[in-house]
Amino acid sequence: MTTINGNMRNIAIIAHVDHGKTTLVDKLLQQSGTFAAHQAVAERVMDSMDLERERGITIAAKNASMVYKDVRINIVDTPGHADFGGEVERTLMMVDGAILLVDAAEGPLPQTRFVLQKALQRNLRMILVINKVDRPDARIEEVSEMVQDLFLELSSEDHHLDFPILYASGRNGWASKEQGVQKETLQDLFDTVLEHVPPPKVSLEGGAQMLINNLSYNNFLGRLAIGRVERGSLQANQSIVLINKEGKTQPAKIIKVRAYRGLEQVDVESVSAGDIAIVATGLNDLAIGDTISDASNPEALPRIEVDPPTVGVEVSVNTSPTAGREGTYLTSNKLGEFLHKEAMNNVALKIENTDSPEVFILKARGELQVAIVMENLRRSGGECMVARPKVITKTVDRVELEPVERVVLDVPDNSVGAVTEKLSIRKGRLENMQAFNNGRTRVEFSIPTRGLLGYRSTFLTDTKGEGLMSSYFEGWEPSRGNFLSRVNGSLIADRNGKTTEYALSGLEERGRLFVAAGEEVYEGMIIGEHNRDSNLDVNAVREKKLTNMRASGSDDSTKLSPITKLGLETALDWVEDDDWIEITPKNIRIRKRILAANQRSVSRREKGE
Repeated sequence: MTTINGNMRNIAIIAHVDHGKTTLVDKLLQQSGTFAAHQAVAERVMDSMDLERERGITIAAKNASMVYKDVRINIVDTPGHADFGGEVERTLMMVDGAILLVDAAEGPLPQTRFVLQKALQRNLRMILVINKVDRPDARIEEVSEMVQDLFLELSSEDHHLDFPILYASGRNGWASKEQGVQKETLQDLFDTVLEHVPPPKVSLEGGAQMLINNLSYNNFLGRLAIGRVERGSLQANQSIVLINKEGKTQPAKIIKVRAYRGLEQVDVESVSAGDIAIVATGLNDLAIGDTISDASNPEALPRIEVDPPTVGVEVSVNTSPTAGREGTYLTSNKLGEFLHKEAMNNVALKIENTDSPEVFILKARGELQVAIVMENLRRSGGECMVARPKVITKTVDRVELEPVERVVLDVPDNSVGAVTEKLSIRKGRLENMQAFNNGRTRVEFSIPTRGLLGYRSTFLTDTKGEGLMSSYFEGWEPSRGNFLSRVNGSLIADRNGKTTEYALSGLEERGRLFVAAGEEVYEGMIIGEHNRDSNLDVNAVREKKLTNMRASGSDDSTKLSPITKLGLETALDWVEDDDWIEITPKNIRIRKRILAANQRSVSRREKGE
């Protein structure tokens, strides 16, 4: 028998990155009385990971719960970056409605389209919130029309176009159903959620069922399964079975059941259908997409299906001369274990073995997702090496297809020419251009994914750091042809030792340096970018010979230009196919795959280069 749980609502907050999702959730939690009046709460409280707070973006979906007018509202804060689209897709399976947040000045951007499309595919009831209406450059009417046009384009059912529009300032904690009318609180938004988002339709018969949408870990309880109970109820000591992707069943017993109360996970006696539960079973081989079902009637739910990865990178055990000095040396078993654990927690990641037991292939949605995985590894104290990302192609009817993305760039007017030229060289096609009154222009390109690899640093240089770039996966196309990626070669250390000011001062005119004086280098390590298109082996550890002769001015101290250290994402953009990025807890280094200069020469001759 199907019934309706009227005392509950499950909603997600979806938007493009930096449009104010997490800040709005902060205010919703505060105004619903989730926090005590005296309780000190950090800004962007839902961004619990250090990386999220540092970068100011949401990386993993988070759950919270609040009570308004005796109705429990389970709310999920989702990532806004296209690289973490897998988080969005699996999260939408737990909710019945979504709040689409759009910046009143920037309007709908690539991820806005992506998340809205996924929400409409699941027939979720939508609420449109035009956020940041108090910005001086807000374009409320224009943005509202743009979003409604987007709904018209993406909708497949008439009821998709039936959505309320609210106007809000998430930072100041107010929302209004009327444009131009500022309220004191978010009451209008709360009321709209209760009125417009349907309560979950649940089945109380047939035994318990829950699809695992997320995983967590507790030091005492072990691995925890998180998901919405679709049927029946779950309670402690209940006998259940876990059904994996092969359909195999594994019997277990529920140790503990928890539910979200505010931001906390609270022990409860049972969780009924429609609510979001956290279940401890004692099993360690849980995976996102598995089904927890009642032992008396084991039935699997449809598994989570997400868009395929678009880029792949080789990840290797660290074989550099400095391996094990700055972090924990990871053997191939430990490295593989870490990568598979990351893939278990993120359905958009795929791990494959290679012919070499020390090298794995990590497949992801984009460079940023790869960088986050590697950053998690180094912050856990491990070391590894990673190669240049490569796009994943597929063959249909004997034609090789490559992934194509729609990239939207918001740039100063005087940078449009440089940006357009660079993207055209990378096989991009200009699709749209729109000039705003604030000295900025929005440009849209259709471009192969490989055309965006390594472009971000060039883009920031061309726009003097003032440009905004975002993209989403658009589809598959036959190859648009080859293009030249990085023009400049590398400056490569030809021996081991510590760099000296004397040696580096002589190398500055050769190109841009990545290392400062006093740093340890080794043969085959890349210490800079050559200002020509060829590689150059250099001596970066040479010391000035001492004599007893002195001359005026000849012994003045050497003044080196400031060094810009390469970050992980910049290194992923910069490297070539024959390079490795060495990642340790303390340093990011770039090196050649073949360290010895004479062996590199032999390899080039064998390849006919």
